[in-house]
Amino acid sequence: MNISENTEAILKQIELKYESINQKTETHLEGLLWSKPITYWDYIQTDALLNLQIQRTTLPDEMVFIMYHQVNELMFKMILWEMHQISYSQDIKTDFFTERLTRISRYFDMLTTSFDIMGDGMEVDQYLKFRNTLTPASGFQSAQYRLIEFSSTDLINLIDHRYRNSIDRNTPYEHAFEHLYWQAAGKDYQTGKKSFLLEEFERKYKGVFLRHMEEYNTINIWQKFKQLPEVDQKNPELIQAMRHFDHTVNITWVMGHLNAARKYIDNGQGTGEATGGSDWKKYMHPKHQRRIFFPELWNAEELANWGVEK
Repeated sequence: MNISENTEAILKQIELKYESINQKTETHLEGLLWSKPITYWDYIQTDALLNLQIQRTTLPDEMVFIMYHQVNELMFKMILWEMHQISYSQDIKTDFFTERLTRISRYFDMLTTSFDIMGDGMEVDQYLKFRNTLTPASGFQSAQYRLIEFSSTDLINLIDHRYRNSIDRNTPYEHAFEHLYWQAAGKDYQTGKKSFLLEEFERKYKGVFLRHMEEYNTINIWQKFKQLPEVDQKNPELIQAMRHFDHTVNITWVMGHLNAARKYIDNGQGTGEATGGSDWKKYMHPKHQRRIFFPELWNAEELANWGVEK
């Protein structure tokens, strides 16, 4: 049997690969004799993916609602994948940081422009009927979105602005968690009582959130930006990329979500209440949240007018 030089070189590399993990090359090569060729549907797991849409009603537009939110969660996973690469890059280089940040912004740009799918893609009458079967679930309970926030900025920037003066980097994570801006959507701060929406969310994810808050305390996007050479931190194009990400996530995307909610929830045909019972207008509007990932990159006027609709 004649073996080309290229094939021989590949076989040698394969042998070195398996030797490094104390495995027999022959065993793995023989296994190839019995393995099935890969197909698109097996690789993508198409059948499994397309069987994850389970309606609770017979209303057709509920399927639009389910699939749209599942697509969002897949995009959130892609964003977290890129963020992890930035955060865990040792001796991070500016071109790598910029390229990955651009990817993340592209994903959020796509999410921002996708609201028409839900905003114009469902009949209001159908939504008002099937939404009652969703109670008390809410998009508020997207854990991946919270992880994106923790991965983006210093924790202080996610604290309810009313309590920021009493919290710093030495504050226990448990205490800071209780004062995150989104707690206001499910907590009565006078009595301290939490809504069922918030209680269930914390029961499922609080441990995950506390670990992520601590893990990304010194390696979030802002902290990695500060590790770049000072000259690059002042680069106008890089600063614009950071500002674009901040504005897209915290204003453009949020306002797209808010405007879709206004159409379906606040249209005079229903109760105007969110399925999870939150004060959704105050919770969602960026001028109330005051959530800004990179406040150092905005001037005083921009900060004062954050989220103000023109």
